[in-house]
Amino acid sequence: MKFLLLSLCLLSSAFAEVAPSGYLTDFVKALDLPWPKNRMMTIVCHGHSVPAGYAKTPHVDTFVAYPHRLHCALKEKHPHAVLNVIVTAIGGENSASGAVRFQRDVLCHKPDVVLIDYALNDRSLPLEKSAASWQQMIDQAKAAGAKVVLLTPTGDMRAKMSDEADPLSQQAAQIRRLAEKNGVALADSYRAYQDWIRAGKKLDDLMSQVNHPNATGHQLVLETIRPWFEVSASPSK
Repeated sequence: MKFLLLSLCLLSSAFAEVAPSGYLTDFVKALDLPWPKNRMMTIVCHGHSVPAGYAKTPHVDTFVAYPHRLHCALKEKHPHAVLNVIVTAIGGENSASGAVRFQRDVLCHKPDVVLIDYALNDRSLPLEKSAASWQQMIDQAKAAGAKVVLLTPTGDMRAKMSDEADPLSQQAAQIRRLAEKNGVALADSYRAYQDWIRAGKKLDDLMSQVNHPNATGHQLVLETIRPWFEVSASPSK
């Protein structure tokens, strides 16, 4: 297990990029404020079946999924924090549907940070349509004062993940461009999964079924998110 965790950390070491390194520093510093200076801090994870916790459908393994893992990791490191990690994900949904309910179901929680994860299901949409839907959610989150973390897709055993022309690879590339364009955080799950495969490991070992991660797969996603929640030397401006 220790070797596995070390491997995951090494694979994810280069994934915190695009936005400034101190993008979430103010949020992280606020997690360490003790009572009575602290306040409720909120992260919302929005997306499809993966953040919702679907394993081998119809089984939903909530406490294995990366939103719960993120919650536990942050609470272990910041014991003074009053932290909510809310999941607004719906299995089978794409970003067009997610954008429609974003104001109602996500921003109603007044989130400090929003994670967006729709790429697996966005293959059913034209790239232009999914880009517009992600951009709408990014714009609304930023207007509400929330920080944004975009997630590239986790693996799919039907995809040719080494092929840049594969629809899943195209979704990943588009999400990277959106993160760069908007100056928001990128958690590059897709690159982490690709690196896992390039290291000679089996994609099957990350999957609970053809398109849903298992515990190891979710842990790998967490390791792409975690660097954003490290404290920088100085607060972000």
